Amino acid sequence: MSRFRMSRARMPGPGDPERSSSPSSEARASRPRAPRSRPAWLHRPRGRRALVLKVALAGIAVLALIIAVWPDDDTHGGHGGPIDNKRASSVLPSPSPIYPISSLPRTIPSVREHRPARGPGFRPVDSSRVIVAVGSESLTDEGKLLAQELGVDYATGGQPREGDIELALTPPPKGQKAAPESYTLTTRDRRVQITGPDDAGVFYGTRTLKQALKGGGVMPEGVVEDRPDKPQRGLNLDIARKQYGAAWIEDQLRQMADLKLNQLGLHFSDDQGFRIESSSHPEVVSRDHLSKREVQRIVALATKLHITVVPEIDSPGHLGAVLAAHPGLQLRDKDGKPVRGAIDIANPESGRIVDDLLREYADLFPGAYWHLGGDEYQALAVKAPDTPETAFPSLAATARAKYGPKADVEDLATGWLNDRAAALRSAGTGRTFKAWNDGFFPGGKVAADQGREVEYWTGKEPGERAPEEFLAEGRPLVNLNDEYLYYVLGEPGSYKYPTGKRIYEEWTPSLVRGTKPVDAKYAGQILGGRFAVWSDNPGAQTEEQVARGIRLPLRATAQKLWDARTPAMDWEEFKALADRLG
Repeated sequence: MSRFRMSRARMPGPGDPERSSSPSSEARASRPRAPRSRPAWLHRPRGRRALVLKVALAGIAVLALIIAVWPDDDTHGGHGGPIDNKRASSVLPSPSPIYPISSLPRTIPSVREHRPARGPGFRPVDSSRVIVAVGSESLTDEGKLLAQELGVDYATGGQPREGDIELALTPPPKGQKAAPESYTLTTRDRRVQITGPDDAGVFYGTRTLKQALKGGGVMPEGVVEDRPDKPQRGLNLDIARKQYGAAWIEDQLRQMADLKLNQLGLHFSDDQGFRIESSSHPEVVSRDHLSKREVQRIVALATKLHITVVPEIDSPGHLGAVLAAHPGLQLRDKDGKPVRGAIDIANPESGRIVDDLLREYADLFPGAYWHLGGDEYQALAVKAPDTPETAFPSLAATARAKYGPKADVEDLATGWLNDRAAALRSAGTGRTFKAWNDGFFPGGKVAADQGREVEYWTGKEPGERAPEEFLAEGRPLVNLNDEYLYYVLGEPGSYKYPTGKRIYEEWTPSLVRGTKPVDAKYAGQILGGRFAVWSDNPGAQTEEQVARGIRLPLRATAQKLWDARTPAMDWEEFKALADRLG
């Protein structure tokens, strides 16, 4: 979120696979099969390219006949086994083609490990199927989606054959713990098997296969072993100050899934707008907003794509849209001057209205996370010689009454977020809560709930705590470093649109504040990060311009969250691959 935010102020669609049951592969084979639509990027080459390919293949065949490889050396495509000298002296075996050692599949993010082999690799043929193994039926959605994307058949169970892709869940070896979201993709004998310990991992294996086919036309022979560095990888979207259509958000979800991103943060309430339909407080909702049905479709699609939607009703600041309908709840200083976007946290009615909204949306967003906000509460941003206590005596008095004679306004603000978390818990929602780093205060009489994740976005302002302070307290942290990851519409203040090149070449999840990484000993507490779009000046760009502007930065972020090591490709290679993959 921009430091200037005070002034910056689906269910499955027609293109998504359905969940209906599929006939068995045997039944499918027994009746005529209608031609399936193959994606353009999987079509066979035609015209001049096809002629060149045919000439090249003919040359390879002639070369194979001349070299006549005996099947005692499986490094060149043979089957291995002892040499029969008598047989060799009288009868020549059928020649086998010679395949070069396979190369790394080209994907975004790149795979962590590929064990190459000699072989033809895999590409779909007319008889190809995506098969979900018996006992792995929870992968039905993943299998049907891949079959639809590749234009091939889908089946449950059955023996895989040449041209098939098998998906299967596999537990780790006894005594070992599986890496969440990991997968193994094996390409051998013109077939592919994708296995993993959970549905998400197998799904990410299908994304690797899809990208390899789209980028190079073939899935290289060999074995891919892959897993993410960080468990939280995503995009944060400010839909409060700029209305984004449901279809646009769904398109972003599909792109995120191919990039193996698994979180979409939705900041839907701010000073300029409240963008989701409400039955408890319809008076706060902006004219342009998402209906609950649209949100349900967004959440359903995200769930199918293994993306968790993280909702945020930011408070006690950034509540201008709520306060426009309830001006009596707006915070005023000692002189009676209203404070923009800030709700009066000394007024019990303030908590009641925000809690109504939180409880209302608890079922709409069933994911494991909820963002409480907590940033830029202007009662805490007064300048000397004033203090929060002298500038807002009513807040100071309430803090002392509630938490003891030495409590202050920071304690009251901390208690406010604790109370909002308690309201969500009372609705029966087992959540992990998040708050922005400037919503945590050290050494007070009231402490933020233990386990609440710090979403660290800036340290540019005086008095902001360094990320190491939170990490030393044992708190988990998520990286939204505004130096690299903030796409702020209109570029207010010192913000400039981030470039994918800078993220790709410089940023890692350990670069939490500015350009200096935190100590490596804290790497395990940094749970990941999100690239953030903030709509400070909503008219500065259209939806299409935003989509184009974030395309490369989002892909670079996905690469570094999946594997923080220095990438093997340079930026120009990465950019060319991104253009090829779309």
